[in-house]
Amino acid sequence: MSPTVDLVLAGGGLANILLAWRLRTLRPQLRLLVLEAGPTLGGNHTWSFHAEDLTPAQHAWIEPLVQYRWPGYRVRFPARERQLEGGYFSITSQRLHAQASAVLGDALRLRTPVARVEPTRVHLSDGTVVQAAAVVDGRGFTPSRWLRLGWQKFVGHELRLARPHGLAMPVLMDATVPQAGGLRFVYTLPLDEHTVLVEDTAYADGSALDVAGLRCDIDTYVRSQGWTPLQVLREEQGVLPIVLSGDAGQLWQQAAGVPRVGLAAGLFHPTTGYALPDAVRVADLVSALPELSAEPLFQALRGHALAQWRRQGFFRMLNRMLFEAAAPHERRRVMERFYGLPAPLIARFYAGRPTAMDKLRVLSGKPPVALRPALRAALDQAPPAARSLS
Repeated sequence: MSPTVDLVLAGGGLANILLAWRLRTLRPQLRLLVLEAGPTLGGNHTWSFHAEDLTPAQHAWIEPLVQYRWPGYRVRFPARERQLEGGYFSITSQRLHAQASAVLGDALRLRTPVARVEPTRVHLSDGTVVQAAAVVDGRGFTPSRWLRLGWQKFVGHELRLARPHGLAMPVLMDATVPQAGGLRFVYTLPLDEHTVLVEDTAYADGSALDVAGLRCDIDTYVRSQGWTPLQVLREEQGVLPIVLSGDAGQLWQQAAGVPRVGLAAGLFHPTTGYALPDAVRVADLVSALPELSAEPLFQALRGHALAQWRRQGFFRMLNRMLFEAAAPHERRRVMERFYGLPAPLIARFYAGRPTAMDKLRVLSGKPPVALRPALRAALDQAPPAARSLS
């Protein structure tokens, strides 16, 4: 059977849409098809990134998608409050949908759920089969027995306030709030003078999301800031994986030859959960490949993801120390110490490019957790599947 299209992107999340955007710009002759189960692209999310996360060229091509920009951000802890300079940017799913759907035109099919993918075929839920030279799976993260995980969980409310909120820049971590079940903090983006996005976030051991409880916590926090909400404009929710250890080779073995991107490929910052910088890099990688048939595309994405996995070992070690060496109520102390480090180090950490001296600096000095549990967690890299066989 001859391919109906050159490339099918299964899933209309961030990674696939940035890939489609880049391909439309650089290879407009490509027969492209994006399949999304929902009524809009990107779900209901806000993606943010720091200036140093991307190259100048990457900033340039992603610029039309950026909706909000600030010159820096703040963090708050019981014993430390700090402002850090450097650009901070956000893309909303509403803007992503508006911009990308206009560019994609009839290459986009919404309300089209995918039942199953193969390297060159997509099986839709209605029984239709779409043939392609290659299929890219970007339908999101699926837990695996080859990954040991913690979780970053949040509920966010975009609020219209009765009076100006007074924030000049985002507060990425307000950890002065009561701690419960893990590291808890509030993330706040000032969208205009009267509008804020307030997300109540926890780094916790389990993936269950107490939506009703977090809604109450948001309301309590908002009123503690002296703000009077007039309207909840929208709500977003998320449960993001924080990788502690695993076997990336086994994960790609399970892909069965289907190219993957985004959370499905494990391509996100292992400690912060930020996904946009990796999605931008993958879009550049794929759009520059000489051939986009299934096998070379799979090998390129697999090679890129495994190389990223090897580079990220330091972050996974820190994650294990945070989740497995620090008691839940102590995790705030770990982050409070981190934000006392030099600003350039913090920027490189967010960008996923810490130097050898940065790593030494992060680990040096008196640790905020007990030494023996920290060493045990640092050395334990076994995924759940390996533990079950031991």
